[in-house]
Amino acid sequence: MAGGRVRMPVDGLLLLDKPLGWSSNQALKKAQHLLNAAKAGHCGTLDPLASGLLPVVLGEATKFANDILDADKTYLADVRLGTTTETGDTEGKIIDTGPAEVSRPQWDQALQLFRGEIEQTPPMYSALKHEGKPLYRYAREGIEIERTSRRIQIHEIETLAFEPPDARIRVRCSKGTYIRTLAVDIGAELRCGAHLSGLRRVRIAELDVNDAISIDAFGALEPEQRLARVLPLDYLLRGMSALLLQPEHSRRFRLGQRIRLTEPGTGAQVRQIRVYNQFESSAHLLGLARLDDGLLSPVRVMNPSNKDSETV
Repeated sequence: MAGGRVRMPVDGLLLLDKPLGWSSNQALKKAQHLLNAAKAGHCGTLDPLASGLLPVVLGEATKFANDILDADKTYLADVRLGTTTETGDTEGKIIDTGPAEVSRPQWDQALQLFRGEIEQTPPMYSALKHEGKPLYRYAREGIEIERTSRRIQIHEIETLAFEPPDARIRVRCSKGTYIRTLAVDIGAELRCGAHLSGLRRVRIAELDVNDAISIDAFGALEPEQRLARVLPLDYLLRGMSALLLQPEHSRRFRLGQRIRLTEPGTGAQVRQIRVYNQFESSAHLLGLARLDDGLLSPVRVMNPSNKDSETV
């Protein structure tokens, strides 16, 4: 835009600790502004009432956003027993209250039912769409839309504190899990009602909130210090095998061409591999590929704008 600030190309991953009261989009836009980054996105929306880990992907790293979205997530969740709300959390109007006379054995027995693969019905107050319109808009109009339940996986659920009417749990779950709904369903199982009174996301796959930085702390840094907080473009791929290509093969890879590295029947099969080219004294990420029996097939090809940020 004429007269506006020119955005700079920045590639990589920034781990933010989103504060309470902020939407995920607000946190994203603030970080993008502080970095003066041309392109950015966030992975895994957190409601304003939730805090915690919010990965921000920048530039070419946006191509890996789905990998983060599909990963398991870990939350610390506060559950208030005896009170049910419209939204399943503290933002909704209270619709029912009652005694929370729940013993620890009863609580433990109820939690046991929510371990493993379970059915969960998405809440009306969610961003899921029906005929192009978010469900929460129907809910605000008093319209109930029939939702199809879906199978999710609760890998771990443990009690960190239990002092009725309040309890705190740690939950590691698959993508698509609504912790609000989990709290409500636990209350329904205990026949006392419940809602989610607090939520903090502490982990997404191998990404940990202890490595994240708050918005205030990030804003207090000098510009070069902010850039130093951006993790390399290939940080999310560090668990994969790596392959270094010679210049001619690197050129063909950038064009999206398949490359025969060994004769058929002589190469092992690897589902996915990160691919680099040799550039002077360092190696730079070209993208992701499938290596099958010596045949290298590009899956995602990078166009990095900040090559110095990449390492093997």
